Amino acid sequence: MNGAAGKNRWVTQWLQLLGLWLGVSDWAFAFIRYAIPEEMPKSSLVGNVVLDLGLDLQQLQARNLRVVSGGSRKYFEADLNTGKLLVNERIDREELCATLSPCVLNLQIIAENPLELYGVAVEVQDINDNDPVFLSKQMRLEISESVSPGARFPLESAQDPDVGINSLQTYQLSSNQHYALNIQTGGDNTKYAELVLEKTLDREQQKEILLILTALDGGNPPRSATLQVLIDVLDANDNIPIFNQSIYKASVREDTPLNTLVARTRAFDLDEGPNGEIIYSFSSHTPARVRQLFVLDSDTGELRLNGLLDFEEIKFYEIYVQAKDKGTNPAEAHCKILVEIIDVNDNIPEITVTSVYSPVPEDAAPGTVIALLSVTDQDSGDNGLVNCFIPFGTPFALSSSLKNYYTLQMKEPLDREIISEYNITITAQDAGSPSLMEKKQIFVKVSDINDNPPTFPQSFYDVYVEENNLPGAIIFNISASDPDLDRNSRLSYSILANEKYDRDLVSRSFSINRENGTIYILTLLDYENIMEFRLVVQVRDGGFPPLATNVTINIFVTDQNDNEPRVLYPTSGNSSLFSEIMSTVSPGYLVTKIVAWDADAGYNAWLSYVLHEATDPGLFAVGLYSGEITTTRSLQEEDSRKQTLIILIKDHGEPTLSSTATLIVTIAETSRETLTDFTVVSTTPQSKKHLTFYLILAIILISVAFFVTVVGVGSYKFYKWRQSKDIFKASRNNLYRTPEPFNHVDTVRSGFFPPDFYQQVLTADSCQSDLLYKMPFAPSTIGSRQSTVTRCDPTMYNQIISTSNRLLVPSEVMYVCPFPSVSGKLSSEPELELKLPGRYIISGKEGKRES
Repeated sequence: MNGAAGKNRWVTQWLQLLGLWLGVSDWAFAFIRYAIPEEMPKSSLVGNVVLDLGLDLQQLQARNLRVVSGGSRKYFEADLNTGKLLVNERIDREELCATLSPCVLNLQIIAENPLELYGVAVEVQDINDNDPVFLSKQMRLEISESVSPGARFPLESAQDPDVGINSLQTYQLSSNQHYALNIQTGGDNTKYAELVLEKTLDREQQKEILLILTALDGGNPPRSATLQVLIDVLDANDNIPIFNQSIYKASVREDTPLNTLVARTRAFDLDEGPNGEIIYSFSSHTPARVRQLFVLDSDTGELRLNGLLDFEEIKFYEIYVQAKDKGTNPAEAHCKILVEIIDVNDNIPEITVTSVYSPVPEDAAPGTVIALLSVTDQDSGDNGLVNCFIPFGTPFALSSSLKNYYTLQMKEPLDREIISEYNITITAQDAGSPSLMEKKQIFVKVSDINDNPPTFPQSFYDVYVEENNLPGAIIFNISASDPDLDRNSRLSYSILANEKYDRDLVSRSFSINRENGTIYILTLLDYENIMEFRLVVQVRDGGFPPLATNVTINIFVTDQNDNEPRVLYPTSGNSSLFSEIMSTVSPGYLVTKIVAWDADAGYNAWLSYVLHEATDPGLFAVGLYSGEITTTRSLQEEDSRKQTLIILIKDHGEPTLSSTATLIVTIAETSRETLTDFTVVSTTPQSKKHLTFYLILAIILISVAFFVTVVGVGSYKFYKWRQSKDIFKASRNNLYRTPEPFNHVDTVRSGFFPPDFYQQVLTADSCQSDLLYKMPFAPSTIGSRQSTVTRCDPTMYNQIISTSNRLLVPSEVMYVCPFPSVSGKLSSEPELELKLPGRYIISGKEGKRES
């Protein structure tokens, strides 16, 4: 069997080269052709497709090689172990193709990884497995003895379903003395026989003649069939019918309605009476199929359509008609009608999808083959010319490198986050008029890749946490989103190290839930220790490779009233403070000033002073916000020479915290110098001299140190400010936001001015009004988005005291950073401003005092 298959197989190498030349870069197409005889047993070898296509036998299993045919029956299969194409079931050429020759089965061999398509044409060759067949066993002819030699009489034709040399080739007639056999070839290459009268008949000598007609095909050995031809010799009928044409031609569309006139034959007979009356009929050898499709009127000779025509089945009919008179010895004549069937566009194109690549990764390159398909149309000419197309606006395109074969390819990149699936409508339309079309849907899903990093709704977050918090509490929940799918959108959160803050401090103070982004506080916060944190949170997806995004979270610690006021001035090593006044002082005399400080901020650090207890409550008064202790009346003889005052110092927090200071005031009878401090000091002239010297020396040293420090820090900050100038300009809208009075977390740490002072400032000129809304930023944070409160420097406080001719409180001193003017421009350097309620505004920048 292998030898026979090898002998009959022929591989057209030039077709392979043509298929490769027509191929595209992303898919392969080759074409091979085999020829096999029909009726081969199952598992017979057709050809070695692996060898002929140049494939790797070791990769057949992995590449899922398979055979795809258009019909419902699977005639062939591929052996993945040997790479051979085998017969899967019996093939009967006559059943498959009837009279069509050559009989070709078109197959597609598909291999995956990479996707390749190969065309295979298998020609099924005919074998001589069918005998010629006559429709009847006996044929009877009536021939008048008066018929002249040379008259022709058609005989019944035999049918042979084989084709080519195996079909009917010739006829043979048994030997006789009257008739010879004439073999004719029809327009469809069919063979038919005619009897030719060679010798005049004589009814008186022989009434009947029996002849044997043998039909032979061209097989080796030939097959045959026989037909008995019985001839009745009739008495003479002088004239025979004659057709006005020997051949009639007609063209009929295959969609012609029934009973339509196809052709009209006409014969005439010169005899009179019954001998001249003509009856039309089909010749005896007319096939049964013709008798089913056409009907002949016996009286008029009209040929009409009696069945449905099909151009795709038979394109041409040759019909034989005989005319016979009604005489005693009827004579007959014969003609031929050639009927051509005209094709109409009555077959819808068919789309066969052989392979679909779905889902498609969204990063697939343009040109990737998505599907392989073929189109067929059984019509001919323009009616069978099919064009395939898809709607515009899709990222796909159809291309064809071989007639009736198409590939659906990507023409643009895909994005699953925009469109995750496509329902592609493929339309096949022929060129007939009117044209017919068929539509087929191909569903393509787009698979996800990790091409989108997680994103946060904001670029940064500000979170406010009150100090003295509960450890383990949730302070914020941050959430990111990722448009990818499944693992690519599975997010995890973590806190990264920050250059500004100690990593250990951040890790000890905060933690984050990796799954949902909930941020917990782990330690007890102290506003007086650290006022703000900056966390860098990173969210990372679960793709490969993973994508990550960072976001900054600014955590501001808000103040609680958890610090009691402390007395700064006057200082004393004892629990009580001492002061001495003359007995001759007048009402309103300033005895001393209580200076207290609260480590809290804002309202929590706004202090008020109240005379809580006194030896003589009506003798002294305490300034509510200044802490100044003054006399309310002149001293009298009966007044005690030692007055004990208990001053209550309280803040304005919630709840209010307070502390007390005890002041012992002694009334001296003689004039003495006012002490600059309330501590016990020697009153000898020598001690005073030394004390004055040391105080002057200390003030000079402190002033020099402070001056050097201010110059150095100012130079360094000016240098840093110049570097961050661009950043400062870009962020100035966020940096200098006007705070709401009394409720901003970065209010001056050292306290607030009394409400009557703010009222005075608000009603003053515009310059003083601007001072109220200047935010207290430290010079080191100029150009930064964050605000940092700067505590009062005691050395600077001393310097200011030396210029004010009176004792000041820290709440009267504040640092002011550059602030936008009315025109929107920023001042170029910080200012040190001293606000004295209702009295003075001293500017450290200008070095002068204004009333």
